Amino acid sequence: MVRNLDLTSLRSFVAVADLGGVTRASGTLHLTQSAVSMQLKRLEEALGVGLLDRSARTIALTAAGEQLLGYARRMLALNDEALSRLMDDGYEGEITLGVPHDIVYPHIPYVLQRFAAAFPRMKVQLISSFTCALTKQFDTGECDMILTTEGELRAGGETLTEKPLVWVGAPDGSAWKARPLRLAFEHNCIFRREVQRALDRADIEWEMAVESASTRTIEASVSADLAVHSMVAGSEPGYFERINHNGALPELSLQKINLYCRQGDDSAPLLALAEMVREAYSRD
Repeated sequence: MVRNLDLTSLRSFVAVADLGGVTRASGTLHLTQSAVSMQLKRLEEALGVGLLDRSARTIALTAAGEQLLGYARRMLALNDEALSRLMDDGYEGEITLGVPHDIVYPHIPYVLQRFAAAFPRMKVQLISSFTCALTKQFDTGECDMILTTEGELRAGGETLTEKPLVWVGAPDGSAWKARPLRLAFEHNCIFRREVQRALDRADIEWEMAVESASTRTIEASVSADLAVHSMVAGSEPGYFERINHNGALPELSLQKINLYCRQGDDSAPLLALAEMVREAYSRD
């Protein structure tokens, strides 16, 4: 008897694996959490193996799940490629999209996936950097579209959403309790001065314990519980934990996630990419 894997269930499985949980996956897939959970259960029952290790604090893949993930990606890619080829509208070219590194996830990978399916001959060059660098590249024409995290909205842009900065540290960490408070930030991080000023206003002593041009260095230091950091709420990776400080640390400011597109370009691909970005953030 021929047995077939359900592509819809596989798409939910890949989304959960990529985004680290059912909640985020359901928002991206436009499904309820219960629907995603049911699809995962049916997939596990069809294969006769467990795919997710639900015993840990965060969802992790079992050995069987890790093995399936590669197959699932290839199957979905072939499915999407077949559909896109039949629906190919002939657009060709390249769009350069700039996104701050700390908000690439969870939305941008699925925006790129949707865009590739709709415009298979178009290439999106993704630049991941800091807001200050991206705005300069946009102003000089090096980027066609950028997202930014900033306190205000510049001329020509639109605010997609507004979220607070939150304190993050190692899971079950204690670095946030130390005084002086040990901070870890990249040299060009736009949130660095905001955090320092908030601590000064709260009369909390602090020190720059880790400074680097490398985001990986900051991530490793914070996840090792050597210092604390701040991020836009909802963008924390699984190896960070939002600090439940109960007022021991000051509340941080709201940050706008803004979208800027090249003026005067009404090409269908650029307009479509902008609309996909808007739709992704409208679900937050």
